[in-house]
Amino acid sequence: MAGMVIVNNPGSWDHVYWPLLHAEWHGWTPTDLIFPFFLFIVGVAITLSRKTESWDRILRRTTIIFALGLLLNWYPRFDLSTWRIPGVLQRIAICYLAAAAAYRMTRGDRGRQGRQLAFLAAALALVYWIVMAFVPAPGSAAGDLTPEGNLGAWIDRSLMPGHLWRPRWDPEGLLSTVPAISTALLGVVAGLWLSSGEAPRRKVAGLALAGAAGVVLAYTWHAVFPINKNLWTSSYVALTAGLAALALAACYWIVDVRNHRAWTAPFVILGSNAITLYVLSGLLADTLGVVGVRGLPLGAWIHTRLFEPLASPKTASLLYALAHLVILFIPLAWMHRRRIFLKV
Repeated sequence: MAGMVIVNNPGSWDHVYWPLLHAEWHGWTPTDLIFPFFLFIVGVAITLSRKTESWDRILRRTTIIFALGLLLNWYPRFDLSTWRIPGVLQRIAICYLAAAAAYRMTRGDRGRQGRQLAFLAAALALVYWIVMAFVPAPGSAAGDLTPEGNLGAWIDRSLMPGHLWRPRWDPEGLLSTVPAISTALLGVVAGLWLSSGEAPRRKVAGLALAGAAGVVLAYTWHAVFPINKNLWTSSYVALTAGLAALALAACYWIVDVRNHRAWTAPFVILGSNAITLYVLSGLLADTLGVVGVRGLPLGAWIHTRLFEPLASPKTASLLYALAHLVILFIPLAWMHRRRIFLKV
């Protein structure tokens, strides 16, 4: 969540250090790990509930998250004609629904459940690869992976014209949500492994080996289906789930096995109200972009007057993003101290 706030709110998009930018198309940067890591941990969290959630609770949570995404896309213009329908929270809602439903319908022996869900995740990724590689969009060739020529972009233009992030494509489109579900399902598999009766060292080793295997698979697959966040390619699923498993193994070893917890306090505060943080960040950024001061958006004016004189352009831009995070941290820390957790 901290990374999300920082990468989404630079002082100037013209001056950003490269790790804080998404890859332009094929390839990846550290920023491209944030969204899939979140989906992966959503999957892990599904397994940590004391009891399997009811269908009513799953559907309620899905609806609220999806609606919040639509609200953020509508604010501050409130223009129905260009209201973007896909979005980050919308994708999270759909992936949560699919992963929670699959988890609920396969409950029983946890080892068998993990194998079933891993198979389902692999099947979705394989089917997506086959469809993207061999089914051409009208007017394009099979295997066209350009922003406007791929099949997913054509589906989105056909079903949601005028309601996309870009006029002719959207990074959170319908078809690419299918492999994103795989990411969440692999998180469920990791959660099942973590909550098993295996010894802690074996849990760490299992996550690390699975993560390393995912990275190797990703770069093997990359030769025919490039790693691409905007398309959420199957190689991207393997890469990000693999790296997420490695990161989870490291965190589990440091926090739960070695019991080094003090450093986690700020991240616990941010993560305890994750959806609140995301919504507040979006509303604050949009408000700073529409309120004008002396001919400039308020955010640009603050960056120009307070941060540009302090450092080089890229460092000043980063300092603005960090200040954004600090401002949002204050109400979240207050909420955490008073045990206020806004859950959906």
